[in-house]
Amino acid sequence: MRRIPVAEPVLNGHEKEYVMDCLETGWISGSGKYLNAFEEGFAAFCGTRYAVATFNGTVALHVALLAVGVGAGDEVIVPDLTYIASANAVTYCGATPVLVDVDPHTWTLDIADVERKITSKTKAIMPVHLYGHPADMQPLMALAATHGLKIVEDAAEAHGAAYNGQLVGGIGHVATFSFFGNKVITTGEGGMVVTNDEAVALHVKQLKGQGQDFHRRYWFPIIGYNYRMTNLQAALGLAQLERITWFIERRREVASWYAAQLQGCDLTLPIEASWAKNIYWLYSVVLPKHVNRDQAMQTLAAAGIETRPFFIPMHVLPPYFHADGDQQFPVTTALAAQGINLPTAASLTREEVTYVCDMLKRCISG
Repeated sequence: MRRIPVAEPVLNGHEKEYVMDCLETGWISGSGKYLNAFEEGFAAFCGTRYAVATFNGTVALHVALLAVGVGAGDEVIVPDLTYIASANAVTYCGATPVLVDVDPHTWTLDIADVERKITSKTKAIMPVHLYGHPADMQPLMALAATHGLKIVEDAAEAHGAAYNGQLVGGIGHVATFSFFGNKVITTGEGGMVVTNDEAVALHVKQLKGQGQDFHRRYWFPIIGYNYRMTNLQAALGLAQLERITWFIERRREVASWYAAQLQGCDLTLPIEASWAKNIYWLYSVVLPKHVNRDQAMQTLAAAGIETRPFFIPMHVLPPYFHADGDQQFPVTTALAAQGINLPTAASLTREEVTYVCDMLKRCISG
């Protein structure tokens, strides 16, 4: 039976050549020419002065938060609708993630709820550019300036997304990306911290290298972590980065096929705000209330179509449970109950998208 995956890597550039070069030269660990080239190339892509590679996206968030001063007793505002890594990274710092509902249209931070949740303990705001659509950054930056807060962009799913023409990653004080196998570009596992602040970049670099002093080997003035990306991972990433424009435009093309075929259906389709460039990391839709979301996913799976539910709200998960969460976060609750992510792999064909749409329509019509 045919199988259409939600996402899968496309590795038809220089990936094999670069990885084999690492193997042949022995440069396979946490230093090497590919690591340097990948960091420099990704910074150039984002339009930032600095990029520091890490082992994965979660640890990138951890050291980014530490580098802007988040610590014990602090609060960081995080959307209720996000992957758990966003909240976990805050907790790793000894800080408390303060959950906020999301906007019903963009599915990113609700600005009014953010403002309501700011307290004297708030240290940072973490906008998550969910499923490839950027958060509304201008009012968030204004709030941060007013209250003396840091903006830490979680751009794990949004490589190449833009806000008013500026790529995400270079808007806040610091930002992080993920290169997991299902992301726009991949290193297998991997992450990146980007910033325009030299002090933040240097702090991140020191933290991810066990806290070692830059000028005195084996001298560790601070407690750090072994969060280094390997040259092998970076070799894969550099080959992917060389084709990132194709990957982004391919996803937008797949999204245009979905939009054309699902327009007018009893579905909520993803938007692209007037100020945004959505890179459609996943093409995400919200089913009408009369459709059992989980049953629809089972029906699609039986037809060989892989789907994923929206993230479970943070307030439902045991580490961040809120007894009254459904009332506090009504938009997130509603979206999570009926949202599904459709196949959005860069390898998809128009015929496969048509098949997915036809099967989805059957689920909706009953």
